[in-house]
Order: sequence, then structure tokens, then C-alpha cells
Amino acid sequence: IDFDSTFTQVEALDELARISLEGHPDQEKVYKEIENYTNLAMEGKISFRESLAGRISLLKANKEHLSKLVKHLKKKVSKSFERNREFFKQNEDTAWIVSGGFKEFITPVVPLYGIKEENIYANTFTFDENGYINGYDQENPLSDEGGKVKLLKALNIQGNIYGIGDGYSDFQLKESGLIAKFFAFTENISRKSVTEKADHVTPSFDEFLYVNNLPSAISYPKN
Repeated sequence: IDFDSTFTQVEALDELARISLEGHPDQEKVYKEIENYTNLAMEGKISFRESLAGRISLLKANKEHLSKLVKHLKKKVSKSFERNREFFKQNEDTAWIVSGGFKEFITPVVPLYGIKEENIYANTFTFDENGYINGYDQENPLSDEGGKVKLLKALNIQGNIYGIGDGYSDFQLKESGLIAKFFAFTENISRKSVTEKADHVTPSFDEFLYVNNLPSAISYPKN
């Protein structure tokens, strides 16, 4: 499962930009640049590494900003994931978060929903002596183009794997043959370049559970 715009309703780095740039004279201009980097990568128009490096260079964020972001993200979990918290508690061994985002803001949020901390795969920030983000671990496969594919190859998970996400990097898993099915998640955002390549377009996690005959918190699609 992807994190940004899938498990949560928002792109966390974009939200971190809003927090860190508050009061900055060029706030909207810089924010738009960051948002643009996000969208270009999600649509497969620039490499993920190019997008990541570009966004981080514009952020000007520190550890205090990250704490504010975590509080914000806890209120922004996608409604259908929030609803089905019990499903994750029952299936904690077979649910993974695989994200190009960062553990610093993912790890405080996801385990509250029953997903194990050791099943979270994401990037990590590096900080300067004043606690400001100055980069990221470039050895992490998830910081690179095709990172999710590289990671899944290394994990060598046995069994039928399904991917749920909203971006091009999620579709790449299907393209690589490493996952059985790719579900384009559109509860928060729908990208045509992704949905037209998906095995199934799922407007919510309830739909994913329904089409796979898995227990859901609500009577779907009736409710």
C-alpha cells in the first residue's frame, strides 16, 4: 500500500512545505514548485529521484515542522482506511506500506492502524546540526527511480501480492511482474496516466475488500 494520497488524503511533503513556509514572502510560489515536482513524478514525466531532490531543496523544514506534520497527518488518514482499521489488525503480517515518502512522518501514523512498524518501507531524512532537513539517505532503493521495484525484488515476498496506490511508481510494480494485480486508488486523487493502466480502479479501500471477498467494516456497495 502506498502512503501519500492513498493511506492518507494528502501528499505529506507538500503539506510539510505548507508548514515550513508559513509566513515566507514567496510561500505560494515555492509551494507550487514543490507541488509541480510531485505531480510530474506521479505521472511518470520526471524521475522520482529528480522530484525528491527538487522538493527537499525547496522545503526549508526542520524537526519541529515534522512534529506539526505528524499531528496533521493523523487527522488526514483516508476515510476508507480509517473505517477498516480492524482489517489491518487481523492481517498485520500481510500488509506492507511501501512509500517514496519518509519514515519520520509515516512511522508515527501507520502503526495506529494495526500495520507493523517493521512492515513500513520508506526513505529517511538527513539533518544538519540545527535540525534542518538537508537531504536523504541516497543508498535507500526507494530514493531512486523504480525504487519500489528494487525493494520488492530484494524482499522476495512469496505469495500473491496486490498493490494499491495512486502513482506511476505503484504501476511500475505491475509492469515489473512482481505483483499479481495493481489497484489504482482514487479516493483522494485520480491520475489518468495511472488509472488507464490499472487492473482495477478502486474508489475506496472498501471496494478493494469487496472485489477480493475480504471482510469490510461496512456493507459494500449497498452502504
